[in-house]
Amino acid sequence: MTPTRDQAWRLLTEYTQNDRLLKHGLAVEAAVRGYARHFDEDEEAWGIVALLHDFDYERWPSPEDHPYRGCGILRARGYPEPVMRAILSHADYTGVARESRLEHTLFACDEMAGFVTAAALVRPSRSVLDLEAKSVRKRMKDKAFARAVSRDDLRRGAEELGLSLDEHITNVIRFMRAAADDLGLRGAV
Repeated sequence: MTPTRDQAWRLLTEYTQNDRLLKHGLAVEAAVRGYARHFDEDEEAWGIVALLHDFDYERWPSPEDHPYRGCGILRARGYPEPVMRAILSHADYTGVARESRLEHTLFACDEMAGFVTAAALVRPSRSVLDLEAKSVRKRMKDKAFARAVSRDDLRRGAEELGLSLDEHITNVIRFMRAAADDLGLRGAV
């Protein structure tokens, strides 16, 4: 079965009610789709993986369950194995090594999209439209800001893509700007 984006969205909203988690899925989707275009890959397929990467997290947030429960649901619904493999690989604790470009991209965009969102929301404009990479880098130096986000993971994600950290931040900001309305990050700009 090749799922459609609409089917993936319905699955996400079936398991996720929290608006912040829904917007996180949309933010990672926007970033991963942007990289799919950049790398000349299948944007629809990559976007679906990104949209669903945390769909089970609200119900089963523990490392014992997430993303395993979600992958079981996807498997039962006939999703292709590469979807589950990419989702499993985004969490280091699963032991699934990232091998494909999609897997590296999902990992790189997951934490970065969340960090960029946090950086945009503390701006006076509350917008990603006027956010620049230097502001994100400055926030990365502040250990108290978004303290749950591993700065090492942010750097490692860029490295896995073969990009400098500034390039990766700039790309994710640019890709998320296209979805600013859906992400609630248009702000007052």
